[in-house]
Amino acid sequence: MELGTILVHLDHSERCLARVGLAVRLARARGWHVVGLIPTGLRDGAIAPDAHPMRSPEFIGASADYLRLRADATAHLFKQIVRDSGQVSHEARLVDGGSADALIDHGHASDLIVVGQVDQARSDHDKTADATPRDLPGQAMLHSGRPVLVVPCAGHFEEVGRKVMVAWDGTREAAMALRDSLPLLDPAARVMLISMRNERDAPDPRRLCVPETLAWLRRHGIDAQAEERVTALCITETLRVCAAHFGADLVVMGGFGHTRFREAMLGGTTREMLARAKLPVLISH
Repeated sequence: MELGTILVHLDHSERCLARVGLAVRLARARGWHVVGLIPTGLRDGAIAPDAHPMRSPEFIGASADYLRLRADATAHLFKQIVRDSGQVSHEARLVDGGSADALIDHGHASDLIVVGQVDQARSDHDKTADATPRDLPGQAMLHSGRPVLVVPCAGHFEEVGRKVMVAWDGTREAAMALRDSLPLLDPAARVMLISMRNERDAPDPRRLCVPETLAWLRRHGIDAQAEERVTALCITETLRVCAAHFGADLVVMGGFGHTRFREAMLGGTTREMLARAKLPVLISH
């Protein structure tokens, strides 16, 4: 299975360059097309008057012009980065609206979505029109129908797909994530399936189908192994320890959650991994 289009979310944060760089390197190595998506923060091309009820029409108009100019500058920077990186098919796409809706809508016409992990240290008072929603990765995962690659808010990631750790629990979501990861794997990739259970729980090898899954990966030409961890730690902490021990450059996992009034209500492990992962995470729902 081959990908064709990577959609990378662009904002005005310092970490935007890190995820653009990773998306471009993935595209260049595999011959894919990169779309840089720049939500303006505007609604239907303008700031609604009731968004600033105490402000004058002149202030609102100037704010809208500012948001457009800033989006144009971001698009220019994106195109410059891609051109400097070599021959990569690309486009910058400016869209009105907020980040979540734009990413979901345009994600439907892509094969992989790349977003940044939201810095948990960011102030809760950061309510500016362009502030990336804290639940943007979760929203994209739940609503886009596409795999989402979440790039951490700190660290440098030159490449992904050489040493891959898969959080394997035999569920539909884990199977989808593993399948979705195949186009990202290096031809010489090493893959480790990690299954975990609490020390109080009995093993259930029939449900996990680990030998069958390893055989399936090997038929794809992938060097794959598996380990079971019996632990008293929480799953998120165990995943982090296992990834560090394996030297992984990518974690692959299924995502769990549902929505309530458009808010992403994520499962505990999914929420913790999206918020605190130190490595890029590919997640599918």
